Amino acid sequence: MAHPQDRRRRARQLYIFKRLAVPAIALDVGVSEATIRRWKRKAKDAGDDWDAARAAVTISGEGLEAVVSSVVEEFTIQFQAALEMLKSEAIAPDERVKLMASLSDAFNKMVGAAGRVAPKISQLSVALDVLRRLGEYIRAHHPDQVETFLAVLEPFGEQLAEVYG
Repeated sequence: MAHPQDRRRRARQLYIFKRLAVPAIALDVGVSEATIRRWKRKAKDAGDDWDAARAAVTISGEGLEAVVSSVVEEFTIQFQAALEMLKSEAIAPDERVKLMASLSDAFNKMVGAAGRVAPKISQLSVALDVLRRLGEYIRAHHPDQVETFLAVLEPFGEQLAEVYG
């Protein structure tokens, strides 16, 4: 049985933007899990990779930034703990210097890697923020155009995911 396009669109939105699992989406949309998986597969074959779009949405907001921040924070905590251990352990001075240099190198690499991720996050975040602000502006100043904006927004969002994903 063919399902209306709005069910597929809803399934895509739930998967990408709400990050729901396929079983939960199937319940919400009222179709089988196999149908959701088939829709995903057919969309991918047609050039709309739901997983890539989901990843793009994740990195566009606080998703990846939060992950990077968390990793850097955890690494910093471990770095500090290792330094404290070096102070308290009976380690020969030359070995202590080597360990500290190694820790310092690891810390610099961590900070550098986190910084290289940030530009991509920044670009996509700005793009999505502009779209959000445009939507708010249209809702406040041109409410009669909201339906048109929403109709254009989803396919344009897919293009953004391709560019920044």
